[in-house]
Amino acid sequence: MVRFRSNRQILRHRFSQAPRGEICWRDAGPFRISKSAGPSSPLRDLEGGIILENLDARMLVDLLRDRISPDKNLGQHFILDEKVISEAVSMCNDIERQVTKESHVLEIGPGPGSLTLELLKTGARVTALEIDQQAVIHLGKVFAGLEQRLSVSHVDALLAEWPKDITHVIANIPYGISSPILDRIQTHHQKNPFEAVVLLVQEEFSERMSMNGGPRSIGPLGLSLWMDFDIHMGSKVHPGAFSPPPRVNSRLIMLEPRNGEPRVTDRRLFKMVTKHCFANRRRKMRTLLSKPPKRISRIKGWHKSRWEEAIVQLSSNPIDGMREGWLEFRPDDLLIEEWPSLCDHFSLLSQEN
Repeated sequence: MVRFRSNRQILRHRFSQAPRGEICWRDAGPFRISKSAGPSSPLRDLEGGIILENLDARMLVDLLRDRISPDKNLGQHFILDEKVISEAVSMCNDIERQVTKESHVLEIGPGPGSLTLELLKTGARVTALEIDQQAVIHLGKVFAGLEQRLSVSHVDALLAEWPKDITHVIANIPYGISSPILDRIQTHHQKNPFEAVVLLVQEEFSERMSMNGGPRSIGPLGLSLWMDFDIHMGSKVHPGAFSPPPRVNSRLIMLEPRNGEPRVTDRRLFKMVTKHCFANRRRKMRTLLSKPPKRISRIKGWHKSRWEEAIVQLSSNPIDGMREGWLEFRPDDLLIEEWPSLCDHFSLLSQEN
């Protein structure tokens, strides 16, 4: 009797021992492996179609890891926990923007396809952007025959063109590119609005996104998202839910697009001012605003002398929505709602001159 120490050893054994006609990874896609290397469960029907219900996250991760070792430079941590995967898709139900057959979901970094599998079970169309070529090959074999509903592209999600009809973004994104991915999501949302965005991110990063971690969590990242989205926190995710496990805890987070009037008048000015102030958050606002942000001249109506004139007026006149003495506050001390009040007043001063 042959004994195996891991699923990967089982897979290698089955590759070499599979009898003629048996469904196996090498010839017709994946097969289900039991710990005892017993009979496999067919994963394709008589017509050759994939049986999604017979696949699971653990199997998909093991199949990919038999081909490659996770690349640290790509931040590859493959999600295994079925509960987390299910919640990532079902969170949209809480705001009545669930994933349906009419949805078109963008997944960034699908890896082994564990989240892709759950998305396909909803009947939705899925566009998956994957930078790892071996993962792309793996996904093509696993989900062969589903090309009408699944498009897998070997591209960098930060550089590739995203489909204009995307309704949802649901992804376990590489932690190292979380900020630029969010910038890309926001930019796309301005022209082609999403119904919902669900991401699995580092827990500390989720606090900065939601600004729920106390004064120190307030910053340009959360304030930028606040312009467009209401943030909903999902479950905390332990490192053991991934393969290989990261060194930090993670969390599901959902971005619900806002309806109604914009929260700020000038988006570019708002982002520039908040980044400028929080770059030195230990200083007081009076000191921070005494110098204009770098590249302020790129915003229409602004230049260095115009900024200096505006600061003189701000210092001598009260601003609606700002507490008395705000110039002596540090950026962390300002309320979230005070930032748009401040920046909108800047915009008014620009229009007056």
